[in-house]
Amino acid sequence: MKYLSEYRNPGLVQQYLEEIQRITTKTWTLMEICGGQTHSLVKNGILEMLPSQITMVHGPGCPVCVTSTDVIDEAIYLAQQPNVILCSFGDMLRVPGSKKSLLEIKAEGGDVRLLYSPLEAVLLAKDHPNKEVVFFAVGFETTAPANALSVVQAHKMGVQNYSILASHVLVPPAMEAILEDEENRINAFLAAGHVCTIMGLEAYEPIARKFKIPIVVTGFEPVDLLQGILMAILQLETGVHKVENQYARAVQRAGNLVAKQTINTVFEISDRKWRGIGTISQSGYEVKQQYRQFNARLKFNLHLPQTEEIGDCISGDIMKGRKKPFQCPNFGSNCKPDTPIGAPMVSSEGACAAYYHYATTLKQVSKTKI
Repeated sequence: MKYLSEYRNPGLVQQYLEEIQRITTKTWTLMEICGGQTHSLVKNGILEMLPSQITMVHGPGCPVCVTSTDVIDEAIYLAQQPNVILCSFGDMLRVPGSKKSLLEIKAEGGDVRLLYSPLEAVLLAKDHPNKEVVFFAVGFETTAPANALSVVQAHKMGVQNYSILASHVLVPPAMEAILEDEENRINAFLAAGHVCTIMGLEAYEPIARKFKIPIVVTGFEPVDLLQGILMAILQLETGVHKVENQYARAVQRAGNLVAKQTINTVFEISDRKWRGIGTISQSGYEVKQQYRQFNARLKFNLHLPQTEEIGDCISGDIMKGRKKPFQCPNFGSNCKPDTPIGAPMVSSEGACAAYYHYATTLKQVSKTKI
């Protein structure tokens, strides 16, 4: 079978595929939450291998993709201030705001810097006491501990010219919002292994019970994903709905207690607007009052007008599982990685970027349409 020779354990992959084929008797739609899972599914040809009764759709698991235009505009506003050094992860630089991207602001002379850790930004602030250093803190629960730790570290070091623009989003509220959508047709979830490495499994158990839906936490290797799909299909075919942990080598039920304590020290849960989806209640992190001096929104008194999302991008429909990237009229023509209309074509975890780079055969095109 195509691609099997590229896997670390092709025999096990073949075994899982045969078992999935054997037990699948009905039509099922599964959503993987994480963009890393999406890229592995598409890159490794797994979408082609699954039985025709199984459809994989791609959830809002790309942190760059779900960062709202409003927050991008806040970052752009800060980057245009003469005394500000705006620091960010690389993917965020090319995501379009309402008018421009951070990369364009950098080209125009704004001091925008690509860093790999928020702790680098703390040291940058220490070395540039006459500048305000702002770290654009995006991501799911996975990156929240490091961003929280940067605030703790700046506080301990007495670095007063450091702040973060928090744009963290939380996975469980987004899953609930998708399930409550009137057009929802998701039968099971593959939950993101790296998020659960931090947060554990407990937050997913009420969702499985409330919506009677299987949730399987998986890793990112093809074997992980196929075993997770098999576990989900087994639940669906037998009428079971519970949380299962395929990624037991990395995920414990309680998660990482130290990391969660660091998050809770600095952040509190707040409402958050998601690009293409809208505001989801209690789905984000904001800096607590006791660390307000490190909250860029308060430090710079940010009250920008809200903006509309880009009309030509169907990212909301893609991240809710309603459509696939190939169903966007701009896919591969007006919207490409070098000239993106929307964030899912920009990010290394975006579904549109995955399809653009890897889903090239006609068989994949037809198989991945809804």
